[in-house]
Amino acid sequence: MNCLNVKSTFQFKRPKYEIADIFRDNIDKLGKISKDAWKVVNAIISCRTAKLGGHLLECDHCEHKEISYNSCRNRHCPKCQALKRYRWVEARMVDLLPVEYFHLVFTLPDILNNLIMQNKKVIYSILFKAVKQTLLESTKNPDNLGADVGIIAVLHSWGQNLMLHPHLHCIITGGGLSFDKKSWISSKKGFLIPSRILSKLFCGKFLFYLKKLYRKNKLTFYGETEYLAKSHEWKRFIDILYNKKWIAYAKKPFAKPEIVLKYLGRYTHRIAIANSRIIKVDSEKDIVVFKWKDYKDACKIKLMTLKTKEFMRRFLLHVLPKGFVKIRFYGILSNNQKKEKLKICRTLLSNKMNIEQDTSFKDQNAVIEISHCPVCKKGVLIEKGSLPAIPTDYVMKIDTS
Repeated sequence: MNCLNVKSTFQFKRPKYEIADIFRDNIDKLGKISKDAWKVVNAIISCRTAKLGGHLLECDHCEHKEISYNSCRNRHCPKCQALKRYRWVEARMVDLLPVEYFHLVFTLPDILNNLIMQNKKVIYSILFKAVKQTLLESTKNPDNLGADVGIIAVLHSWGQNLMLHPHLHCIITGGGLSFDKKSWISSKKGFLIPSRILSKLFCGKFLFYLKKLYRKNKLTFYGETEYLAKSHEWKRFIDILYNKKWIAYAKKPFAKPEIVLKYLGRYTHRIAIANSRIIKVDSEKDIVVFKWKDYKDACKIKLMTLKTKEFMRRFLLHVLPKGFVKIRFYGILSNNQKKEKLKICRTLLSNKMNIEQDTSFKDQNAVIEISHCPVCKKGVLIEKGSLPAIPTDYVMKIDTS
């Protein structure tokens, strides 16, 4: 019988550097952080360790044994997203239609960043609301399309440099269901709605809801935003926002539905930074070096060096409020209409789409759970029992006051 080896049943190459190690080794440098951030830190550094318990597995052929530690399942954890993403995208296959799809991005001006940090939940909520209404109203307008489209919206709060950069990625059907539900109206090939129209609508709707939050005292002001509590300063701030350039732009449309699936997989369960982007962690120099794409310089891949504390601070900027939904569906894909309307759409589109054959999603980069024995290659790993969680106190140093 082989001796007990401790490793995961997921077959993947462990990165040289992990975010979990950075937080675990530098926990005393965090200072004060929110309770939500504390939960994320605790989850990440506990993921796939004895603290969360696990299961004992044994090969039914050679009796080789392994321990599989439980994952934290936190949506901010870099080690828990690949399989989630794969399963989520697989579940979306049945929603695809054999039409062109568009990718639109809506970005908030960076002058809002300090206010967003103090009011994440309400401001991210009105961001979704403003984008939803912008897209639905503009596509229902007969001058543009005159139909009910399907929309998947995904919130990202980061830029490549890990600074706050809130924006929504939206995948939209290239056409929609007519209002009488009797026909499918296709958009022009490669074109949906002019960006200038979307930008103007987006700005107006977002600022309408932002001013509404202010009138109802739903916004918090302190520190760098404390001055905005004064009505004349708030009015001046809103005027500046109206004069800012609001960005809503369309990327190259997707020609085939199966491409949409693969593309969605890149965005739905992505976190601020993956372990694979971390190039160096130097404890002596107290720095973290990671790869980033500079969109302002022809999308060149560059290296960024940050002090460890600053790296952790930037990572935690993107912790979402508890229970906040970051992926939302609108139009013919909204939960209360999807089943009925997609059925009508498929009928109208002649039901030519064979979902199993044409939209099968195979992501070569996904982490797939396997159970074959890594030693004999013949047997299957069978669960023989569970392992209790082993408490640790390494997170107790964090100040959440």
